[in-house]
Amino acid sequence: MNVFVQLWKSLYSPKDIARFRFQGIGKTIGYLFLLTFLSILPTFYYASASLAEGVRTTSALLHNDLPPFAIENGELRSAAAKPIHIDQGGFTIIFDSTGKVTSKNVEQFPNAIALLKHEAVLVAGHQAQHYSYATFPDVTITDEDVRAFIAGLQSLLPVLIPLFGLVLYVLACAGKFISVCIFAFFGLIFAGVLDKKLRYRHTWVMSAYAITLSTVFFTVMETVQAVVPYGALIHWFVSLVVLFLAVKEVPSAKREI
Repeated sequence: MNVFVQLWKSLYSPKDIARFRFQGIGKTIGYLFLLTFLSILPTFYYASASLAEGVRTTSALLHNDLPPFAIENGELRSAAAKPIHIDQGGFTIIFDSTGKVTSKNVEQFPNAIALLKHEAVLVAGHQAQHYSYATFPDVTITDEDVRAFIAGLQSLLPVLIPLFGLVLYVLACAGKFISVCIFAFFGLIFAGVLDKKLRYRHTWVMSAYAITLSTVFFTVMETVQAVVPYGALIHWFVSLVVLFLAVKEVPSAKREI
């Protein structure tokens, strides 16, 4: 059966997922690689677009809108008497040497870069990264140094973005395989409760297809940039329910009379 047909059937048919249990492990692994690749596309697109736009915008703002500054002894210093807040088409730039803006304030924005009193914060697709100035206590960084760094970073984007995509894919694959291994143990528990004759390799294959519905749902939510509360719990609950229904479709073990 074509892998895309399997993906489609896995969205609505526990009976077909049960039939897939005799499929080879190699084909199932290939399916997981494909499912993971499709699931990271929205995240990769938004994160890489935000990174490229952030670098471009930051470069322009450093030249035109931000005052001269220096980062020394773990602190940002400038002549600015109040925080500077600039919104550039959905990307937010925050400069604050006064200490009034906190990292929690910055994390409220979907895409932002902030130079705060004691740290720099980068937010891309609601995911925040923190960089403390205290990591380099003996180094003085000026606005000229930052301009040179941003210019270098901008020239490296054609290399950095594919590298980011590769790292994201590898990590996502690792997460998917670990979750499938865990779900497979639950599958064995379901098989015991429902009196189904299944081995671990059967439940592993079924688990790989049982996570399809949840994975596709969250991929669509990421595509439309919708935040789903308790996403991890929903993913596990839906996947376990689908796996349970699939195990239930497996013929029961025959008892000797």
